[in-house]
Amino acid sequence: MLSDTQKRAQYDRFGTIPGAASGPGGGSYVDMSDIFGGFDMGDLFSSFFGGAAGGRGGMRREGRDMGVGLRLTLEEVATGVKKEIVYDRLAPCESCGGSGLGEDGHEVECVQCHGSGRVVTVQRTFLGDMQSSSTCPACGGAGKVIDHPCEDCEGQGRVPDRQHVTVDVPAGIREGQQLRVSGFGEAGVRGARSGDLIVTCRIQPHEYFEREGDNLHARANISFIQAILGADIELDGVFVDEKVLVRIPEGCQNEQVVRVKGMGMPRLNSDIRGDMYVHISVLIPKKVTKKQRELLKKVADEFGEEVAAPRSPLQKLRDAFN
Repeated sequence: MLSDTQKRAQYDRFGTIPGAASGPGGGSYVDMSDIFGGFDMGDLFSSFFGGAAGGRGGMRREGRDMGVGLRLTLEEVATGVKKEIVYDRLAPCESCGGSGLGEDGHEVECVQCHGSGRVVTVQRTFLGDMQSSSTCPACGGAGKVIDHPCEDCEGQGRVPDRQHVTVDVPAGIREGQQLRVSGFGEAGVRGARSGDLIVTCRIQPHEYFEREGDNLHARANISFIQAILGADIELDGVFVDEKVLVRIPEGCQNEQVVRVKGMGMPRLNSDIRGDMYVHISVLIPKKVTKKQRELLKKVADEFGEEVAAPRSPLQKLRDAFN
């Protein structure tokens, strides 16, 4: 029955308890242990479902997966690379070979749970005697214990260790893609299966190229003469010592994009490469010589264009001060 008669009357009439806290959604929160005189509702659910989550629970024996990030350059991604990763993990104990057994040690049946991995307890409640089952604290749910455990790992079969592993990164891998190295995650308990190492690839920004899928974007500066007449220019490729021939068309405009097929990034697990897109910047000289001006004036006359007359040194000085 309720532990407080006044609270019991309030609950019977309104279904709430005075002074109850308000939850995140604005409704009333009721402490069920207060209603039932301090009885733990988790024990009640354990009685019906064999544990708070309804499962057998127990100590996890299999090792968990582990995750690490791997920084790569664009050049390394283009060619593929082998990289060594150094990280800390629970590794199999070398002294006992991961078994957890010490000298003359054996696995024997747990005397507390008699090999079941579960212990049964009976608790008196307002509903009567309630029987619940929980993980055996002596063996952690394994049903067996070691009579003489390994001194180095204390019977766990695993110890903290610094691990060195080499990862083979294939050419063309993309940002955020993952590589799985089987068995190099957390070691399992007493020889159980180890987890895997999940390597997430992180590609560093490049000084000249910007990657878009299997394509590369680059920028090239050309003169206004090259833009008018067209030109062949060379750019460095993503591979070491690779040269990319870029054909600038006649009448090329500023910010025009020129496509070079097959000079982008290699496609993952394929011999095919993406394309390179070259963004053109047309540079206009700020100063020209007298002879260059005369030549440009003739070109302007040929095109029928009006241009400004040459300015005297005094006019240029005034322009500088203004």
